[in-house]
Amino acid sequence: MTSGGYGYQRVLAEIEAMLTAAGAQEPVPAEVLRRVLAGFDCVAGTLHRLDSRSGLLELVADHGLPAPVREKSLRIPIGKGMAGIAAQRLEPVQVCNLQTDSSGVARPGARETPVEGAIALPMIVGGELAGVLGVAKPHEYEFPPEEIDVLMQIAAAIGKRLVQPT
Repeated sequence: MTSGGYGYQRVLAEIEAMLTAAGAQEPVPAEVLRRVLAGFDCVAGTLHRLDSRSGLLELVADHGLPAPVREKSLRIPIGKGMAGIAAQRLEPVQVCNLQTDSSGVARPGARETPVEGAIALPMIVGGELAGVLGVAKPHEYEFPPEEIDVLMQIAAAIGKRLVQPT
């Protein structure tokens, strides 16, 4: 379990190292996502990139999603669901409990996931949206500002290296 700012900064450093490792081999998005999830004690997550041609968020990697939820997550319109709203607002969107959320931020299909506390973070590169990183915990949770700050840095690093918009 990671705790406190130092631990999260270490996770950021590890992700950056994964993304900038020497050699011609590109980092695998699923491996990067799994490292983020482990570093923040999350059990599910997604990486979406923005397809500039279609204007949709396209799934690049996922972990811990049931098949029906994964199917619904393949292509997300801007402004729909947590990822789409984070992309639209260019700011993090979170819910303390997906299972009981009544704000309208989480789509009804999100209740099919085995998670509660969730956050979607836009990947902002050069002031532009590159994609969205989503992570979730198995219990109620509100991500504190220090975790959100590091997750936003991680999202930007991933956006620069893995999910450049097309």
